[in-house]
Amino acid sequence: MPALWIAHVTVTDEDAYGKYAKLAGPAVAKHGGKFIARGGRYVQLEGKDRPRNVVAKFESVEAAEACYHSPEYQEALSHARNASERELLIVEIDE
Repeated sequence: MPALWIAHVTVTDEDAYGKYAKLAGPAVAKHGGKFIARGGRYVQLEGKDRPRNVVAKFESVEAAEACYHSPEYQEALSHARNASERELLIVEIDE
């Protein structure tokens, strides 16, 4: 079943986070992921407000998780760790 990778982000260092974004896109694509929302308009109804919200679709939870743990994504993530506050989750979807 397909899965969504959902990230809620507050960027604290634009330059370092830009390095993350440059590397993360190809890593996601390499693992079959496709971005369906990236930082667009949103309405915060509950919880902690994070001004950047990203959604990528993968063929399965396993594919999304493999992407996260891949060397390519971990290299990208090394630039985001001290440049942002984030929550990231993977959720299976019914289609």
